[in-house]
Amino acid sequence: MATAALTAGLDRIPDQLGYLVLSDDGVLASAGELENDEVTAGVMMQMVRTASRFRLQGGTEPPFKRMSVILEDFVYTVTVSGQKVFVVKRQNNQQEPVTV
Repeated sequence: MATAALTAGLDRIPDQLGYLVLSDDGVLASAGELENDEVTAGVMMQMVRTASRFRLQGGTEPPFKRMSVILEDFVYTVTVSGQKVFVVKRQNNQQEPVTV
């Protein structure tokens, strides 16, 4: 599969700082702050594997399709599609709570 097909649209995500496209074979594509970031790739794949173990009894659907890891300055958004895992690092534009 061509890299362009794997990464189509990832560059247009607002506040995107970088991305990874992963499979069980490793990193298929990367860019920005996550370019060649094998450490983050390994951590994200382990989180996906761990979360995938939690299935509802009798459920045939995957336990999740998206997962967010929210940190102070940025957010990792993880999407599982087919046999691929897409990780996008975005700026965390937290808004202050509105006091009424």
